[in-house]
Amino acid sequence: MDCHEPLAAFLDQAHCLREKLAIILLQLPPKFQFEADLVERFFNQLAVRTSAAVVCEPRNATWFTEEADDLLKRMKVVRVAADPVTVPAAATPGGWRGFSYWRLHGSPVIYRSSYADRIRSYADRLDREMTRGRECWCIFDNTASSAAISDALLLRRAVDVDQSRLA
Repeated sequence: MDCHEPLAAFLDQAHCLREKLAIILLQLPPKFQFEADLVERFFNQLAVRTSAAVVCEPRNATWFTEEADDLLKRMKVVRVAADPVTVPAAATPGGWRGFSYWRLHGSPVIYRSSYADRIRSYADRLDREMTRGRECWCIFDNTASSAAISDALLLRRAVDVDQSRLA
């Protein structure tokens, strides 16, 4: 895998964000199967070039195995919890558990459906993770119908209320 130049070019641009660059999301196409050697080489290249946390959103079932999860843990790469899911294991965060990351694309209609009727469920998940001392990220990608902003605000209010109970 020769991705040195494209990776360097991407990181040169991303590093312009300086301290605001907290996370790099690697979103993989459904056809990209898990190959341990290839994946480890790529994440090693990435690790020596950036201090940003790395999050991976695989969409191929081969990534939801013990071998893949162990490699992600060893490489300190968080696996995204996604909706909709490609396999049931995709609904929960995996890999390195230094923090938790959700990407909600909208379901049943991808990029369009609102999560308003499920905000309580996601707030509960985030609360459980935060109670365990994990930082949580939740990204709404249901932007085609402009639902992302209202869903994010609803979730923030739900989590803020829950956090006031925990304090």
